[in-house]
Amino acid sequence: MRIARFVHSGGMSFGVVEGEAGAGPEALTVAAIKGHPFGELDYTGERWALADVRLLSPILPSKVVCVGRNYAAHAAELGHEVPKEPLLFLKPTTSVIGPMDPIRLPPQSHQVEHEAELAVVIGATGARRVDRADALKTVFGYTCANDVTARDLQKADVQFTRAKGFDSFCPLGPWITTGADVSDLEVRCEVGPAPQDQDVRQLGRTSQFIFDVATVVSYVSHVMTLLPGDVILTGTPAGVGPLTEGDFVSVTVEGLGTLTNPVLKL
Repeated sequence: MRIARFVHSGGMSFGVVEGEAGAGPEALTVAAIKGHPFGELDYTGERWALADVRLLSPILPSKVVCVGRNYAAHAAELGHEVPKEPLLFLKPTTSVIGPMDPIRLPPQSHQVEHEAELAVVIGATGARRVDRADALKTVFGYTCANDVTARDLQKADVQFTRAKGFDSFCPLGPWITTGADVSDLEVRCEVGPAPQDQDVRQLGRTSQFIFDVATVVSYVSHVMTLLPGDVILTGTPAGVGPLTEGDFVSVTVEGLGTLTNPVLKL
């Protein structure tokens, strides 16, 4: 099932995206549900063509927890060793944007880069100190993410808060896919002057994770309580590179969809 959050003529709703996986917006519809999607779904009976609504970030989390250097090749390209346990940092909720919302390049940085990632959306209420064996039971679903990073500020500060925390630095979407097996999915990033004219920058697989999803969810839950809608970014493959004004950047996770954002100056 694919759960979207969207704006329509009557306001904002969550809804279920209907149609074949991989079909374009013109072939998909979205059926609105009452309230939030965490629990039994109650359909309103309203339905729109996906092309006639505006997709938002599929969730507004209470926190975005990120895992750094979760691909050995990415750690190597930045000159770092592979961590012995998950390396965690946070992105503020104000950094979250949705599909086709602009990534805004801040004047403080001259080296803003893309990081394509699989994002985990938590569904359990109060997931705290969860064993690895039970960790996937707390997961509601998965979506695409871009952990946008001001690399020059990251190097200057030696920690991640400013470099990762600017408004618009956490695109999520296009929707949340439930029930997926994410143990071996392709993660791809493409950048170019238009969504239909892009070059591949990053290409990896979730099977290359140093710490898999269950390990990461369990580890995070032993640090902080995870709430419904919280998002965990699982790390990026090698190939991170610059974003410049006028670019379009797309993150695709196999079977989950594609998240595209334009890049503009602040």
